[in-house]
Amino acid sequence: MTVATTSRAPLVYATYPNLAGKRVVVTGGGTGIGAAIVDAFARQGAQVVFLDIAEEASHALAAQVATGAGVAHPPRFLRCDLTDLDAVAATFAQIEREVGAVEILINNAANDNRHQVHEVTPQYWNDSLAVNLRHQFFCAQAVAPGMKAAGGGVILNFGSISWHLALDSLSLYMTAKAAIEGLTRGLARDLGNDGIRVNTIIPGSVKTPRQMALWHSPEDEANILAAQCLHERVEPEDVAALTLFLASDNAGRCSGRDYFVDAGWYGA
Repeated sequence: MTVATTSRAPLVYATYPNLAGKRVVVTGGGTGIGAAIVDAFARQGAQVVFLDIAEEASHALAAQVATGAGVAHPPRFLRCDLTDLDAVAATFAQIEREVGAVEILINNAANDNRHQVHEVTPQYWNDSLAVNLRHQFFCAQAVAPGMKAAGGGVILNFGSISWHLALDSLSLYMTAKAAIEGLTRGLARDLGNDGIRVNTIIPGSVKTPRQMALWHSPEDEANILAAQCLHERVEPEDVAALTLFLASDNAGRCSGRDYFVDAGWYGA
């Protein structure tokens, strides 16, 4: 099946006045979807701190975004290995000390490395859940007291379309991403009394440099497009646009739910 796609003009984000000046932390913000989110919040006038281990790409992103339209606060990059929980605690303490209490947390960081069932060792299992699931809880735990003291906040956890479709060679990644939806529901209930909203964003197949380089051959891309209701690739900016909305006051009654941005992808 041949599917035609149409090109579009660069996405123009809606403006959310209440995001101006907000203290936002984006995990895995140096590349891909995370980089688009960093740029989008910075253009809203937010104070963005992003965490990553990709130092060269992250420094380049911070310099590039700082010159963008509407950027009142140049984004700040902090190196943090999110699989090291001591480093996570120290980094969030540093942010609160130097920038202030976090008002919006974007739990974006993940690693979708492929694996075969027979190759998985106990250490690989632990490493996979550490990079894809565990840090989301502990980052949320770190920011919750400050959000409670401020009377509210927003936590957005990133899931994945993968487990909804049962894609191959991703058993551990899908395990983590399925658990994140349960984590969101639990955190939304436990933190809701403090005015903290928690939701899951579930991207589909997003056209990032990593995905195109590692996983998406022209044949794979054609199959994905054919399976989507909208025969257009999802771009990082599409995910960032949804993230802005859910972080804004316009989504003030949205919590404990899952929000897809996948062009209606129902089959592998």
